[in-house]
Amino acid sequence: MSKYTVAVYPGDGIGIEVTREAVKLLCAIERLYGKEMFNLTEFDWGTVYWERTGSVVPNDYLNTLRQFDAVYLGALGNPAKIPDHISLKPLIEIRQSFDQYVCLRPATLLPGLSTPLAGKKPLDIDMMVVRENSEGEYAGVGGVLKCDTPDEIATEVSIHTRKGIERILRYGFELAAKRKKRLAMATKSNVIKFGMVLWDRVLSSVAPDYPDVQAEKCHIDALAMNFVRFPERYDVVVASNLFGDILSDIAGTVSGGLGLAPSANINPERKHPSLFEPVHGSAPDIAGRGVANPVAAIRSAAMMLDFLGEPQAAELVNSAVAACLEDGLVKTPDLGGTSTTQEMGDDIARRLLAS
Repeated sequence: MSKYTVAVYPGDGIGIEVTREAVKLLCAIERLYGKEMFNLTEFDWGTVYWERTGSVVPNDYLNTLRQFDAVYLGALGNPAKIPDHISLKPLIEIRQSFDQYVCLRPATLLPGLSTPLAGKKPLDIDMMVVRENSEGEYAGVGGVLKCDTPDEIATEVSIHTRKGIERILRYGFELAAKRKKRLAMATKSNVIKFGMVLWDRVLSSVAPDYPDVQAEKCHIDALAMNFVRFPERYDVVVASNLFGDILSDIAGTVSGGLGLAPSANINPERKHPSLFEPVHGSAPDIAGRGVANPVAAIRSAAMMLDFLGEPQAAELVNSAVAACLEDGLVKTPDLGGTSTTQEMGDDIARRLLAS
């Protein structure tokens, strides 16, 4: 079993608290297997670094991260001190610089969890949102003219390339072929007549290569509505950067809450490190209180294990999480309990070590 180098970037707010529990589970895996598997290097970037240097990351941070097998991120953002477009800039830069063009966000309603949707049972909801992560609406192309005047103009250009669309669709089709053989693609080509029409055309050209996968295109507004009406219809959902961001938040919410939702930012060719993070943000309103749900962070660590080539270890972590949630004796306030972040992390680690 290999030793993996992992950059740990806890970030801000509850990111620091939940990262601690994710690292706890990685250490528990080492104890269970009886060997050192991870070389973890933690960086104090974010608000702490900002207060010391006036920047959220050092100038050469990308070169630093490039040396690692993977990056584990807690959460970014402290709007009381730093504007979000500054504190979140490193995340966008990491995704684009390391060509992490796949953002994979699973959403499953596990036993023991509740959903705001009526009549949905455990495992009725089980989908993967595959978000194009390198271009689209978050490409950062645009500008401001006549700033701070009544005539101010701001432009934000969505960049969609045939290469970018095709590779994310093929990733989605390959994933769907291993699951329930259903793929839905988000579009809005009825009014966005260039970029989204290109998505439609590429879907039409790629789909015949996967005859066993049932593919459909869905307008984003109808798709968002149907995630609430009947999420059980969906398996793999492929979307542009913005659409995927919105859809994955809805998917996480209807499958138990964002405190449970993991994600991976992947460079499938493994030319660069991939990044793993919970979907939720830094939640400044509850930071420091020890009540944040660590499950999304722990499940993100499991996704990292799987990507690094340790699927058995990933399954052990996920099984321990599932057992904790189904038992329901130890749960944080967002799940209706009174347990702390540390107590829930401890319970999951105990179950892992007993497996």
